[in-house]
Amino acid sequence: MSTAIRHIRSASVVLAQANIDTDRIIPARFLSTTTRTGLGQHAFADWRKRSDGSVDPDFALNRPQNAGRSILIAGRNFGCGSSREHAPWALVDAGLRAVVSSQVADIFRANALKNGLVPVVLDEGTVQDLMRRPDDVLEIDIAAGELRTPAGEAHRFELDAFARTCLLEGVDELGYLLARSPDITRYETRQTPEFRHGF
Repeated sequence: MSTAIRHIRSASVVLAQANIDTDRIIPARFLSTTTRTGLGQHAFADWRKRSDGSVDPDFALNRPQNAGRSILIAGRNFGCGSSREHAPWALVDAGLRAVVSSQVADIFRANALKNGLVPVVLDEGTVQDLMRRPDDVLEIDIAAGELRTPAGEAHRFELDAFARTCLLEGVDELGYLLARSPDITRYETRQTPEFRHGF
C-alpha cells in the first residue's frame, strides 16, 4: 500500500449474493502472477463474461453507470473460501476501495486491510437498505470509522487502531515498522546488555 486513505466518496456497485468466495472474486487460473497490476480485468471473470467469452452487459461491474464507482456492497460472508491475497489485489486494481457487507471473512478482511481495501461491516438491515440505493454517494471516513449517507445517516463500523493507522498513513505493516525505526533503535539502546541478549 502506498496511498493514504482518509475518505472514500462514491456511489456503489451492488453484488447482492451471499457467500461470494475468493474463487469468484479471482478465479484460480489467474493466480500464477506475483504482480498486482492487471488483475482488475480478471475480477469476477466468470461472472463478467458469458461462456462464449462475450461480455455480460447485465453484470454489475460491466454496466456503464457503474464505471468509476469505488464502493462494492455485497451479500453476507464476502471473501469466504481459500486465502488468496490476489482477491483484494484484483478488487483494488479494478478501482474498488471499500467492500460493505454484513459479514466479511476474517482472512479476506486481513488481506484487504494489508492492501488498502477497506472492509466495512454493518448490520444486515443497513446493508440491504444501502443495496436499494446504489446511486447514493456514500462517504467512508476512515479516521471516524463511519459510513455516511446523503440523508445524513452515520453508520459506525469497527476498524482496529493499527489497521486505521496503516490506512491513514498509506503504509503496510513493514512500512509502519520502518517509519518507526529511529524509535525502535532508541528503545533498544536504552536496554541493559542482559535484556538485549536475552539473559
